[in-house]
Amino acid sequence: MTGVNVPLAAYRPPAIRNPSTRARRYTIAGVLLTALLLGVLAGIRLGTPQDSGLVACAYPLSTQDVPAAEYPKIRAEFAGSHWPDLRTAGTAYVDLAIALLTARGADGYETVWFYQRLSAACAEHGRPLNGST
Repeated sequence: MTGVNVPLAAYRPPAIRNPSTRARRYTIAGVLLTALLLGVLAGIRLGTPQDSGLVACAYPLSTQDVPAAEYPKIRAEFAGSHWPDLRTAGTAYVDLAIALLTARGADGYETVWFYQRLSAACAEHGRPLNGST
């Protein structure tokens, strides 16, 4: 095609101006199904086990609802976490809770600091720590 001045517009296929109703419906349905499928697949965690530290974050640790007999179990769940910050904060908080069972004259500031550290670690890994979870 050397030497021939043909405009590029001559090689473009004609634009589809009015697709049929059936074609529009199939296109919309295909897009919606694709979006739904991607949303469902994004929400599924395929075969990944829940971290034991995150399971322990679900306990209402800020309330009196957890009996002292459960503390060793909760501590073991925090100790089994694969996240070091969650493991350290969780075991330290439960150790403090066990120590405060017999303590007298504690002001509570240490408890607040440990709880804030644990709350931040749980939230960082997707499980906010509060009494309602």
